[in-house]
Amino acid sequence: MSWTVLGSVGAASAQERATRSLYEQHARPLQGYVLQLLGGDLQRAEDVVQETLLRCWRNQQLVGGGGQDLRPWLFKVARNLVIDDYRLRRARPKEVDGAAWLEDVLADNDDVDRVLSSLVLVKAFRSLSPAHREVLYETYYTGRSTREVSLVLGIPPGTVKSRLYHAVRKLRQALGVTESVDGKPVPAAN
Repeated sequence: MSWTVLGSVGAASAQERATRSLYEQHARPLQGYVLQLLGGDLQRAEDVVQETLLRCWRNQQLVGGGGQDLRPWLFKVARNLVIDDYRLRRARPKEVDGAAWLEDVLADNDDVDRVLSSLVLVKAFRSLSPAHREVLYETYYTGRSTREVSLVLGIPPGTVKSRLYHAVRKLRQALGVTESVDGKPVPAAN
C-alpha cells in the first residue's frame, strides 16, 4: 500500500501536485502569520495552518485555477479560525484539573470552621467583664499600645497591663485552653 502525504515527492495526479504546491508555497508564510496572531503558540498555529490548507483544498479549485493568488484568501481564513477559537475559549467554562474540586471543598470547610470559631470566640469574649473586653478590644482590635490604651480609657498603664493579662487568661479558660509549665497554651482535653 502506498501513502501519498501532503507535500510528498511522489504526488502523481494533478490534484496531488497542486496540493503539494499549495503547501510548499503557502504553509511557511501562513504559519508565521498565525504564530503572530497566537502569541507564539506553535501547536495551535500548526492546527490552524492545517485546517486552513484543508479548507482551501476542499473549497478552491487548485488545478487550472486560472492563476488566482490564494494567499489573501488563506490569510483571511486563518485569521477567522483564530478569532473563532478565541471566542470559543472565552465562551466555554474555565477548564480545571481533577483535583480542583477538592480544593474548593476544603476551602468551603475552612470558611465553615472559621465561622464556628468566630461564634465560639464571640461567646467567650462576652463571658468577660466589660473592663476586660474594653482593654482587649483597644489592644488587639485597634492595635493600640499600652500607653495609647491608657490615654483612650483614662486609666494608668499598669492597670491596662493588669486587665489585659487577666482578660487573656479568662479568655483562654473560656475557650478551653490551659497553659503548660513553660507558659505555652495547651488545648484542654474534651
